[in-house]
Amino acid sequence: MAEVTAQMVKELRERTGAGIKECKDILAQSNGNMDKAIEMLRERGLKVSDKVKGRDANEGRIETYVHNGAKMAAMVEINCETDFVARTPDFLELCKNIAMHVAAVNPKYVTTDEVPEAEVAASGLTAAKYYEEVVLLKQPYVRNPSQTIEDMIQAAVAKLRENVVVRRFTRYEIGN
Repeated sequence: MAEVTAQMVKELRERTGAGIKECKDILAQSNGNMDKAIEMLRERGLKVSDKVKGRDANEGRIETYVHNGAKMAAMVEINCETDFVARTPDFLELCKNIAMHVAAVNPKYVTTDEVPEAEVAASGLTAAKYYEEVVLLKQPYVRNPSQTIEDMIQAAVAKLRENVVVRRFTRYEIGN
C-alpha cells in the first residue's frame, strides 16, 4: 500500500475540492493513484447527487453576465436548498460560469423535458445531438468542452451536499 503524503492530499483537494479527510481516505483506498482517486470521488459525487435530487431547492441567486461592450447579457436563476450555500464561493462561481455560458452559447431550454418532440423531429438531427445544441444542461461547457453543464452541476452538488437546480435563464442581445 502506497504512503499517502500531505502533498498528495493537497493536490487531490485542489483538483476536486473534496475535504481533507475524504481526500486522504480515497487516496488510501486507491493506493495513491491520483486518477483512480479522482474517479472514485466523482462516483461518490454521483451518489450524493442522486440522494439530494428530490429535495426542495428554494434558495439561491440570480446571476447576471454582461459581455464586454455591453451588447449582450444573460441572467440565470440557480437554486439551492439553503441561503448559506447560496453565499459560498463555490456556488457563486458556478452561477457566474453558467451565466457566462448562456451568454456565449444561447441555449433555448433548461432541460430535455421542455423540448417539444415535433421540434426535435423537424430538426433532422438525432435527439441527443439536437439536445446538445439547444438544451442548457446537455451542452458542453464553453470553457471546458469535455464537461457538460449537467456535469458541472453534479460536481457542485457533490461538493456542496445540496440539491442545485437551474430554474430559468434569459439572454439579451442588442438587435435581437
